[in-house]
Amino acid sequence: MKLYYDYKRLYRYIFVLFLGILITIPIVFSYAQTAQELSDKISQKNTDISKLEEEIKQYQIELDGLGKQKNSLNVSIKQLDLTRKKLVADISLTQNKIDKTNLKIRELSLEINNKQERISNSIDAISLSIRQINEFEQNDVLATILSENNFTVVWNDIDNMVAVGNKIRQMIVELKQMKSDLEDTRKETTDAKNELVALKSKLADQKKIVDQNTAEKKKLLTQTKNSETNYQKLLKDRLAKKDAFEKELRDYESQLQYVLDPSKLPNGGVLSWPLDDIYITQLFGKTEAGKRLYANGSHNGVDFRASIGTSVKALADGVVAGTGNTDVQCPGVSFGRFILIKYNDGLASTFGHLSLIKVNIGDKVSRGQVVGYSGNTGYSTGPHLHVSIYAKDAVEVKSVPSKSCPGRILTQPIAPINAYLDPMYYLPRL
Repeated sequence: MKLYYDYKRLYRYIFVLFLGILITIPIVFSYAQTAQELSDKISQKNTDISKLEEEIKQYQIELDGLGKQKNSLNVSIKQLDLTRKKLVADISLTQNKIDKTNLKIRELSLEINNKQERISNSIDAISLSIRQINEFEQNDVLATILSENNFTVVWNDIDNMVAVGNKIRQMIVELKQMKSDLEDTRKETTDAKNELVALKSKLADQKKIVDQNTAEKKKLLTQTKNSETNYQKLLKDRLAKKDAFEKELRDYESQLQYVLDPSKLPNGGVLSWPLDDIYITQLFGKTEAGKRLYANGSHNGVDFRASIGTSVKALADGVVAGTGNTDVQCPGVSFGRFILIKYNDGLASTFGHLSLIKVNIGDKVSRGQVVGYSGNTGYSTGPHLHVSIYAKDAVEVKSVPSKSCPGRILTQPIAPINAYLDPMYYLPRL
């Protein structure tokens, strides 16, 4: 009868284990309650985010409408006020995304804890069952069977042992899946934490841009004394300086000697877009062979519609070769805040008219990395992003005396005329 009692002892262990599972049910139920609460809060955040996105979209429509009106002090003030409202909505949107991400991290943490507990319980159950089977197998099964009077009970118990073995194999398969799911959840948590860091950084940047917007409105009112006549005079003076500077820069760049080696340039379409939403407002000037140099007097880059505070991204992997703000030396004539990046593929780019710069000279950047935010600095008739593309070895940040701003030294990216390339050849096809 020893074997029979071994079976009974095994089933008592399994019964105790079953009671343990029953005891954990309230814990699982509590987890489900908490998880549902977090899920409901995340759902509400998604609703709030959708409303803010729609609000921001309406602000942008209004700004686009103002951009088509004749340039006046009244229109400029309205643009600044609308831009501020949009930026404040952008901040609220980012804050809601931060809140949602925090909730998601809490939800994932609960899920990790729950999966770890389930894995631990499964390992304990499997270990217990294996130990009991090992004890059973150590007995002299044949001798016990021959000594039993009730063969039916013994064979039934052996069948039950086979069922237990099959259950162990099934539990091991489930355990492997739970471990795989746990790793996936941990990766998702890491991604969410990285996103949270990026969102917090963006929130801080957006607050700086709002402060700049406030300062810009105050400066405009001070310069014009709230007079349309003074505003128009300011525009006229700025345009004259801009035209004079562009001519002297073009004359300077045309004298630079450079031999363009096409073999050092990559194929078309190798760069990525600098913005998430693409709307081109001005193309590159006249080209040679459909992909190259502009003729004197034409546009030396591509302009993209981008409201103030729009994230600007690196076009490829590379190194920041220069940053600066031409408004410091000569307001309203050139790039304003700019970034020059030299890419690993033989190209370089300048981003102009930025509101905020996120990188420093010497920083390595990756394709798609946010390096700054679009703005309305330098000579700009409205918020947008200017992108110039050059042969990498031909462009440098240089300082040159400016006739258009007497006594000032202007510092910005400068390249020989034939080193400017058509961005649309290297950007993705529309």
